[in-house]
Amino acid sequence: MKIFPAIDIKDKKCVRLVKGDFDNKTEYEMSPVDQAGKFKDHGFKNLHIVDLDGALNGETVNLDIIQDIVGKYNLKVEVGGGIRSIDSIQKYIDVGVEKVILGSAAIKDKNFLKESCEKFQDHIALGLDAKDGYLSVSGWKENSNQLTLEFLKEVNDYGVSRLIYTDIDRDGMKQSPNFEETSKVAEMSKCPVIISGGVSSIDDIKKAKKLENVEGIIVGKAIYDGDIGLKELVKEDA
Repeated sequence: MKIFPAIDIKDKKCVRLVKGDFDNKTEYEMSPVDQAGKFKDHGFKNLHIVDLDGALNGETVNLDIIQDIVGKYNLKVEVGGGIRSIDSIQKYIDVGVEKVILGSAAIKDKNFLKESCEKFQDHIALGLDAKDGYLSVSGWKENSNQLTLEFLKEVNDYGVSRLIYTDIDRDGMKQSPNFEETSKVAEMSKCPVIISGGVSSIDDIKKAKKLENVEGIIVGKAIYDGDIGLKELVKEDA
């Protein structure tokens, strides 16, 4: 089970949102680069970064910070947030990002997803953010009217190397992930799945380990609020 500590960047700071709501956010004192260093020092190998400014603007905003993190620490980094062009993907690959997460742009334009997977083999992750079984797009402000499992069925053969499934209603709530829906997605997916949204305890990690075709889990607010200790969490990282 790969553990992905999360860093969400907004206005050059580490923040956490509740259910993706930009008006309901907590800012943390430590800079994103220093926070990444802290995760590295504790022995984590993977990192999940979201450029929230990018998600709002639809372009790569915090590339310099992400480049700094990748350059300083030998971490396997996955990055999402407003990546809507081949050029943006290329920029991240060029600075050493391992996986580029496509969300809204991939859902709105399946051809973009297909082309990206063909051009950047093993580097494209698909972010499926769902609410009541339907996909949300544009920083979770818009419902796409597409059922998560139906969309996955359509793009399953495109060559995505990782799938990140988030239940929006659980995100930032620390009420445990939606294991039931995640299991359905993992069962159908032809690539490994990462669980995201709502992790509240080590028990959630242990439960995730029992699921088939689940590669890892993203932990955000529970770390920042001190509900899960980093020493305890890194023991689950393999």
